[in-house]
Amino acid sequence: MCLSELKESRSAVVTNVEGDSRFISRITSIGLTPGCRVKVMKNDKNRPMLVYSRDTMIALNKKECQGVMVEEVTA
Repeated sequence: MCLSELKESRSAVVTNVEGDSRFISRITSIGLTPGCRVKVMKNDKNRPMLVYSRDTMIALNKKECQGVMVEEVTA
């Protein structure tokens, strides 16, 4: 599933980053790499998504979230 499909307060592990080389470079430079754990802090319908990963709060628009594939994990 893609990152934007996760509900608030859910955690997941990044499995893959898909997109052009510029997008992949940007996403990986902010720390969203395969194997890293993320927690969704906010996922409102028409607002940027807030995720917490590697001791950092990250805001991503919905289009960016479509390229980040994740697998949900339980607590």
